[in-house]
Amino acid sequence: VQLQASGGGLVQAGGSLRLSCAASGRTFSTYNMGWFRQAPGKEREFVATINWSGRSTYYAESVKGRFTIFRDNVKNAVSLQMNSLKPEDTAVYYCAAKIGGPAAMTVGEYDYWGQGTQVTVSS
Repeated sequence: VQLQASGGGLVQAGGSLRLSCAASGRTFSTYNMGWFRQAPGKEREFVATINWSGRSTYYAESVKGRFTIFRDNVKNAVSLQMNSLKPEDTAVYYCAAKIGGPAAMTVGEYDYWGQGTQVTVSS
């Protein structure tokens, strides 16, 4: 499984960005997908996850109500719509795939990772 994240950039506080993650593989519709982020000097942290069918989503408290994760199983893609961005959202954002089981919120449960895309929010 190969994951390619894109869509990062520089945005002012209060602005929006949409991250996308394209996945290889004919069984994308069976993967649980997640977004994580890592700020300089900090550990990678959970942002959002969506289960294989798209019916279940979970968010970190810090982004709940501002970020939305969704997927397109025909296009083999998962996206993260980020609104009302804050400077503390600045980080490298990674998409990840978890094969089997339910959606998860911990780094160690994911099997494949994309290369990351930088999001910078200026104040």
